[in-house]
Order: sequence, then C-alpha cells, then structure tokens
Amino acid sequence: MSELSAGSDMESSLTEEFEEGSSRTLPEPSLIAETSEGRQEMYPRTSTDEIELRRQQGAVLRIPEAAATAVNEGEVEVSDDETMIINMGPQHPSTHGVLRVMMELDGETVLRSKPVIGYLHTGMEKTGEELSYVQGATNVTRMDYLSPLNNELVYSLAVESLLGVEIPERATWIRMLMSELNRISSHIMWLATNGMDLGSTSMMIYGFREREMILAFFEKVTGLRMNHNYIRPGGVAADLPDGWEEDVELICDTVPKRLEEYDELLTGQPIFRERTEGVGYLSAEEALALSATGPILRASGVPWDLRRTMPYLYYDEVEFDVVIGTYGDCFDRYAVRINEVRESVRIIRQVLEKMPLGDYRTQDKKVTPPPRARIDESMEALIHHFKIYTEGFRVPPGETYVAIESPRGELGCYMVSDGTSKPYRMHIRGPSFVNLQSLPPMLRGGLVADAVAVISSVDPVMGEVDR
Repeated sequence: MSELSAGSDMESSLTEEFEEGSSRTLPEPSLIAETSEGRQEMYPRTSTDEIELRRQQGAVLRIPEAAATAVNEGEVEVSDDETMIINMGPQHPSTHGVLRVMMELDGETVLRSKPVIGYLHTGMEKTGEELSYVQGATNVTRMDYLSPLNNELVYSLAVESLLGVEIPERATWIRMLMSELNRISSHIMWLATNGMDLGSTSMMIYGFREREMILAFFEKVTGLRMNHNYIRPGGVAADLPDGWEEDVELICDTVPKRLEEYDELLTGQPIFRERTEGVGYLSAEEALALSATGPILRASGVPWDLRRTMPYLYYDEVEFDVVIGTYGDCFDRYAVRINEVRESVRIIRQVLEKMPLGDYRTQDKKVTPPPRARIDESMEALIHHFKIYTEGFRVPPGETYVAIESPRGELGCYMVSDGTSKPYRMHIRGPSFVNLQSLPPMLRGGLVADAVAVISSVDPVMGEVDR
C-alpha cells in the first residue's frame, strides 16, 4: 500500500509541476509497484544485504563459510553507478520460455545474476489434490511437457506404493521401454534447441526430425504425441500394438547413426567448442551443495543416477553405463546428454529381448475397471466401471516419497493419503526447479553471450518449475 501511495503522490506532484498549456508531455506514472516481483528481484548492491549478495554472486549454500567468502576474494569493488542491471526474459527465445534472469553487468561481464520465476503458474500440485487418483495422471503429464511419460511414471509409482498393489511384469517392462524412449526424445529436443541457441539451425532441423520418429511411435501406442495419460496407477492404459517390435528396432537402428552425424556437426566444430568449453563451470562440490541432479551433476563428475544407485522398475536387470563428465562445463553437459541417448538405446534393445507376455495392468478389481466386453454383458461390471471413473478408488492412509531419474534429474513425488479417493497432499520435486539454483555460480564472471549457452545447458522446462 505504501508503494502504491508513493506512486500516486509522485503522479500528483508531476501534474503540479507542468503548467496548464505547456507543450511538454506528462510522463507515464511509475509502474514499479504493479510490476515488482518483490524479494525475487535483483536490486542495486547498496540495497542488497551481504548474504543475498553472496548468493547472487555465486557463493553456494551449505559449503564452509571460508569457501563462500573466498568466492569474492580478488574481486575488484564496483559501485552501482559503474554497473547496470538488465533483464533477460521472460519470453526471451534463449530462456526457453517464461524464465526471467536478472543480471548485473560490468560492461559485458556478468557480476551476479538471479533467476526470477512465476510467470507460468499452473497450480498442478493443488489441482492434483482435487482430482481422484484415476484422474491424476492427466494432470502431472503436463508438467515437464518434454518428458510426460516420466511424470506419469513417478505419480503412478507413488500411488502404487500407498496401495501396495503388485504390477505385472509386462506392464513394468512397457513402462521402462516408454520411459527410455521419452528420455531419447527429450535429449534430442535439447540437442535441437541448444544448437539453435548457439547458432546451429541445422541441428534444430535434424533434432526435430529424429524426435518425430519417437513421437509417431508414441501416437501409435497411446493415441497422442504428448501428454499421454498412458502410464496409470496399476499398469498402463493399453497393451503395445501389433508390430511394435519393428518400430522400436527401427528407432534403435536409426538414432545411433544420426548421433554420429551430430558428433561430426557439433563435437569437433571450432565455434561450438569455443562457445561451450570452459563456459558455465560448476564444480562437483557446488553441484552437490545446490542439490543439482541429472546431467548437470553427472557432468561435474558425480556418478549419481537413480536408475543405478536406487534402482526402480527393472533397471537392476539391464546393463548400462552412467555417463559422467570431467570439467563440469557446458561442453561436458552436452557430451553427457548425447552419450546418455546411446545408453538409452542400449537399454531399449535389452527391453526388446526381455519383454514377457502377460497382463499390461493389475487385475486387482479395486483398481482396474472390468474389460470393455464385460460391460455389455453384466450390470455389475457396468456399475463397477462407472464407480471407478466417477468416484475413483480409495487409497489406504499413509505417506510416501518416490523418485525416478527423469531426463533432467531426480523427479520425486511426495504424496499423503487420508483414506479417500483423492490425495490429501501432493508435492512434486521438480529437477528443473532445483537445477535453476545453479545458474548464479555458472554465470558469474562470464559474458552475456555465455549466458545463453549456460541457460540452455541447464535444460529447464518451465512447466515443471512453475507447476
């Protein structure tokens, strides 16, 4: 209220200052009070306390005080009148949507930065508490819209953890198949957009071409290219269609060959290496202190992959390597992702060999509706079907946390049940949200041009950040 009052007083004083009939135009009233994001925003150094200044300059939480202080050692003191604070985004093409990054610049050098979020609020967690467990997958699939099947998987695993139901083997292998295909499509999409951010329009075209193969297969299996509602509590929505093995084999044969072309196009390209090598450095200690996961953490040399360290589904029955980097820069994050695509192809080939016959969803009648043919024959089956899709099934009281390895890192679902057909509480641990914390340490000391490469290397999906 005080800021608004101040704005009104300023407007009235400006009005008095200009005499009637003057040729000078009245300036627009200040809109700071209406547009400010409050504590999220970056303010001049003189208005920022020491702890907040350290965060924005790249000091990392939970590392020793001496190490945090050392971040500022040797830095030339600058005053507010020697620097400027600029906004990069929201709706800047290189911020991957509605991310706003405020940066203090000394010339073209980034002294400190601050990610500002909240421009894409969807309220998915609160919405999930008003939807039944049957309906919930249609909600969470839209969070990370480049990896919808992984969202559905973590939600379904959390519900099944509370239910205590046993999932058929075929359903679990189908989930692994779809999750790894989704990982490939997500990483290829990142290769495309990262190439575009760094000036490679060819990579954008090629990336969409390869991703199209996988989306076409998803459409054949689920009926949709994105936001599938395919992985559901109790199993999957439908069995794999006839001829799925040939489709998957074609993907597994095509993608590695195309990756070789990407290697030739980007890996040895001098401009690409100049834009990524030594840019956006993040040490293993900083990555761990910031709770970064996924390719960001592995690029810094930490071999942490939930598929290996805390296996779920049947990941302990397949062979694959956890890809790690050495330097923790943008190039390492690129190399980790392109090699993870190769490992996902390796996993998918093993899934093809191990896929068993059997049910694609649990036969627990409390969770699974009756077969479609039975509805025409039995009134009890019709009532059972109607009650599951209107009231939903009840989940025993309790709480659980389940985490999986999404293409962006640890995707977790915390869920509390009060015994009804809706979650009492649901919270998603979104990797994009947590990984954004790593931007200030990565950006500090680099150029504005490097900020584009660094933000792209984090691979944030804002639907998951502002869920």
